Amino acid sequence: MLIEIENLTKHYKMGAEEVHALDGIDLWIERGEYVAIMGASGSGKSTLMNILGCLDVPTSGTYRLDGELVSDLDDDRLAAIRNRQIGFVFQTFNLLPRSDAFHNVELPLIYAGVPRPERRRRVEEALVAVGLSDRTKHRPNELSGGQRQRVAIARALVNAPSIILADEPTGNLDSRTSADIMVAFRKIHGGGNTVLLVTHEEDIAAHADRRVRLKDGRIESDTRGSAA
Repeated sequence: MLIEIENLTKHYKMGAEEVHALDGIDLWIERGEYVAIMGASGSGKSTLMNILGCLDVPTSGTYRLDGELVSDLDDDRLAAIRNRQIGFVFQTFNLLPRSDAFHNVELPLIYAGVPRPERRRRVEEALVAVGLSDRTKHRPNELSGGQRQRVAIARALVNAPSIILADEPTGNLDSRTSADIMVAFRKIHGGGNTVLLVTHEEDIAAHADRRVRLKDGRIESDTRGSAA
């Protein structure tokens, strides 16, 4: 089992009020699954995504990633997991505005200490995979929204992670571009990646093979079915 979560909670203070963002989550995800995590604003889906990505820690409960108890891992090990095992794709792209597409995709490899010739090969392969081999020298402001998201996807793929975490990856895109991006995610999943997609949009979630719906910090439903 790739992801094992048991009785996970996340509580935090907002003024005088204690918010129960997650309130007893049990979730198991096998390697190679394509899962949409759904819910309205405030349902807990982004909080869950941050914990799955080792960007945040739960208040209580257990999270095992590939057999390792995440709460037992030190900062260096967590950083290595975020850099090598998990690829992140965000709604706002999170690209460096003054760097071209090549350098934006290259960054995780630099952090991982990959030698320059190997970095070049991997970056070129990642940009080809997302259909941007002719945009390597373009900066974000020279690219469309869909192209910027493809750069972000290439960056997420470049370290060959086992998990892709995508948080509202089509939220800033029009419907046609969103459809193209979802085709890209289907290709990524077909290549053997586990894909976890946070979305509040039903048509985007329909592309996944499994849909986990949150409400008020709890799992309301967990359904499987053929992708759109």
